[in-house]
Amino acid sequence: MASVLKRDTVFENIPSIKAKTLRINLNPDIYGTFSEIGAGQETARHFFRSGGASGTIAKAMSAYDKDFSDAIYGIENDGRYVTQSRLKKMLSHEMTLMEERISRETHPERLFFSYANTVATIDFSKRFKGHGWVGIRFQLDPNQKELDEIILHIRFKQNEARLQQETLGILGVNLIYGAFYKYHKPRKMLKYLYDHIDKDTVEIDMVNFSGPNFKDVDNRLMSLQLIRNDMTDAVMFGPDGNNFLPASALYKKNILALRGSFRPVTKVNMDMFHKSYDIFVRDPAVDQENTMVIFEITLSNLKASGEIDEQDFMDRAELLCALGHNVMISKFQEYFKLVEYFNRYTKAKLGLTMGVNNLVDIFDEKYYRHLSGGILEAFGKLFFKELQVYLYPMKNAETGQIMTSNNIKVHPRMKELYKFFKYNGKVMDIIDYDPEIMHIFSRDALKKLINNEEGWEEMLPEGIPEIIKNESLFTRKLLKPKSDEIK
Repeated sequence: MASVLKRDTVFENIPSIKAKTLRINLNPDIYGTFSEIGAGQETARHFFRSGGASGTIAKAMSAYDKDFSDAIYGIENDGRYVTQSRLKKMLSHEMTLMEERISRETHPERLFFSYANTVATIDFSKRFKGHGWVGIRFQLDPNQKELDEIILHIRFKQNEARLQQETLGILGVNLIYGAFYKYHKPRKMLKYLYDHIDKDTVEIDMVNFSGPNFKDVDNRLMSLQLIRNDMTDAVMFGPDGNNFLPASALYKKNILALRGSFRPVTKVNMDMFHKSYDIFVRDPAVDQENTMVIFEITLSNLKASGEIDEQDFMDRAELLCALGHNVMISKFQEYFKLVEYFNRYTKAKLGLTMGVNNLVDIFDEKYYRHLSGGILEAFGKLFFKELQVYLYPMKNAETGQIMTSNNIKVHPRMKELYKFFKYNGKVMDIIDYDPEIMHIFSRDALKKLINNEEGWEEMLPEGIPEIIKNESLFTRKLLKPKSDEIK
C-alpha cells in the first residue's frame, strides 16, 4: 500500500485530468488493462495523450462486436451487454490475464488493475439518453490476494453521443485516480468523480465498494452520499446492506411502497405492510413472484431534526434490513414524484400504503403551488397509471372515532376531487387491521426508548427490541473515524 503513497505526493492537489493521468503513468508500479465497450476508448485515450502510457497500460481494447464480446467474456443469461454482470466478467477476465501474463518474479512491485466500462450512449432517435456500468478491480499492495473493487452505474443526460463519450472518459480517469490515491477517503472520492464534470451531464445512481481496503465502508452510507451530493434522486439497498440499481430492481415489477420514518419500525408499520401486501397480491393483475416491496424514507424525513444524522439513518436501515426488506432513500417529498419515478421502469401495478394523515396531505393544495397545473397536474401523474392507495385507519385521539376513507376530512374545495378518486377505486381501506396497536406511533416508541422508559419493547415487532439493545441503536452517536471518512 505504501508503494502507492510514497511517490509523487507533491502532486496531491493538482486538479487537471492530464495531471491525474500523468501521475498514474509516472508511477512505475501501477499497471493494468482498459476494456471499454460501447463508447470508444475514451478513458484509455486520456492516458495515451498525457504521455508515459507504456508504463501503465498493458492492454487497451474494445470488444465492440457482440460476437467478439461473447467469445471473450461469455454470453449473458439475459442476452444483454450493458449490465453489471457483464462488467464483472470483464474485470475478472482481464485481471486474470494480467496475473497469468505478467511475472511477479520480474515485476515484484507491480500493482495490477483492471478498468472496464460497458455503455450504451444516446440512441439515434434521442428517446433514450443512455447509461452504463463502470468499474475498477485493483490492488494497493503487490502481495494483496483479495482485490479491491469499485463499481458504479451512470445515466447520461446529454443529448449528443460525442459529449457523453467525453464525459465517460473523464469519469473513468477520476475513478482510476481515486482508486489509487483517494481510496482512504471514499466519501470524498465520490465527489471527486465529478472533477471537471457538470452534475447536469451525468447521474451516478449506484455505487458499491468491496475488498480489504474498504472493509469498513458501509455501502448504505455511500448510497446516502449520492443523494446528499445531488448525484441522483433515489437509491436502493437490500437486506444484505449492498446497494443495487433501482432501474434493474424495478424493471417491469409490480411495486408496493410504504413511506415512513421507521424511527424505529413499529408493529403498526408491519401491520400496514402485511395487510396491504395481502390485498395487493390478491389482485388478478399482480404476479406475486414479480412483486417488489419497498420501504421508502425521504431525504426530508432524514432531515426532520435539522441536518442528517448518519447514525440515525444507519439505525433505521439496520432494523429494516434485519426484517428482510428492501429500502429506498429518495428526494421525492411529494407522492406523485415517487410514482413518476416508478413509472420510468414499470407499467405494472403500483400500490402505496399510507395512513390517514398522509392521504389528507395529498389533497392539500399548498404542496402543488409550484406546479403550473397545480393539484390537477399532480393528480394526473399520481393516479393516471395502475395505482391504488391502501389506507390504514387512524383512531382520533380526542373522539375515539376510527378514521377511514369514508369519513376523513379534506379541504372543502377538494371534496369532489376526493370523491372522484374514492369512487373510482383508487383508494382502498385496510379493514382487517389490528385495533390493539392503533395507539402506537414511532415518535412515542423512540421517546420511551431514549428516556429509558418502560413499554417501548411492546410497541415494536418481535426480535427488534433485542437488536436495538444489543447494538445500542438510537441511543448512541456516530463515532467519528480517525480520518475524515465514514464507515
